[in-house]
Amino acid sequence: MLSPMDDYPVHQIAEPIRHVGTSDRNFYDRYYFNCHPGLDYDGEPLFLIIGLGQYPNLGVTDGFAVLRRGNDHIVARASKALGSDRMDVSVGPLRIEVLEGLHRLRVVLEPTPEAPDLSFDLVFESDVPAALEARHFHRQLERVTFDTQRFVQTGRWSGTLTVDGETIDVTPDTWRGNRDRSWGVRPVGEAEPPGRRADPAIAGEQNFFWIYTIMQFDGFSIVAIMQEDRQGRRIVQDATRVWADRTREPEWLGRPEHDLTFVPGGREVASATLTFHRPDGYGKPDRILTVACEPLLPHYLGVGTGYGLEQDWRHGMWQGELVVQGVREKVADIEAWKKMFCPVDNLARFTLVEDGDSTVGSGLFEVGIIGPYDRYGFTGMADVAN
Repeated sequence: MLSPMDDYPVHQIAEPIRHVGTSDRNFYDRYYFNCHPGLDYDGEPLFLIIGLGQYPNLGVTDGFAVLRRGNDHIVARASKALGSDRMDVSVGPLRIEVLEGLHRLRVVLEPTPEAPDLSFDLVFESDVPAALEARHFHRQLERVTFDTQRFVQTGRWSGTLTVDGETIDVTPDTWRGNRDRSWGVRPVGEAEPPGRRADPAIAGEQNFFWIYTIMQFDGFSIVAIMQEDRQGRRIVQDATRVWADRTREPEWLGRPEHDLTFVPGGREVASATLTFHRPDGYGKPDRILTVACEPLLPHYLGVGTGYGLEQDWRHGMWQGELVVQGVREKVADIEAWKKMFCPVDNLARFTLVEDGDSTVGSGLFEVGIIGPYDRYGFTGMADVAN
């Protein structure tokens, strides 16, 4: 079956455009958004995250919205059969409209009886160009487990957000956030048979150390990515400044480094310092930028949203022709193992020091440390900070 997009010269393989270039079950194509009212907001702290993905080789599309508001963790989620129209970016009450490519998008969650606590009608407008990140490629036991591409951009929000019957005006003077688009191969859906990975000697070495941070300042944004194995060897890294002045090329900031301190009893980050080291020419010292990262509101992104913590709802998992659900719990009641075994999307304050001057910004500081990671003393899956 063809789609309207097949009338455009955009094909990449000898197939209709709805078919992807690999039969890997884990191929995905996804949107991510986050939204917050800024550092000076005097109401109850909140952080909204939205995701919607298509899984062509599983025949599924699903999406979620998850709000952290004070001690509330509120989820609306939906899943349906993908169908043949890849241009249909909706799942039940959740839909995305591309108003102006790479600049303005509308994201809507209609209220439903199944998930009545949360709804919104929001428009994202970028304040920097979309930036293409470093390609993410990783092979485990000869199989490619990650082969993804992503672009990201920061911006401002407008519209309305309704929580528990109260409607909040979202205005672009203060409401900020970032959004990204990613696609490729990464683990999704139901767990597969582990094969040789079931060997304890191999399973015990598997880890996921991940820092992904999008910093939004006046006039520019900074994207920084670090993934490392147990010994600290880099799997992927990026450090780029993207200017609001669209005539300026993105600036490579050099090799990013991290120094984390942890909340005792877990692996949540209490504070962090990132440094960027860019060689400035033979015989000259590196140019160094430093960013102090202060997590303000941890958001447990994986709880109830499909990232693998709950066995009955995972991204790409078949739920039926259309299923809509709401999930709600107190943040204080979220089980400790769930908080530790998923990346935490922290709303954060960033203080950048450059050439002796400091600048304050806000944004996403996402950290996941699962399994062993020697530098910070985590030798096994269950180790926690002292």
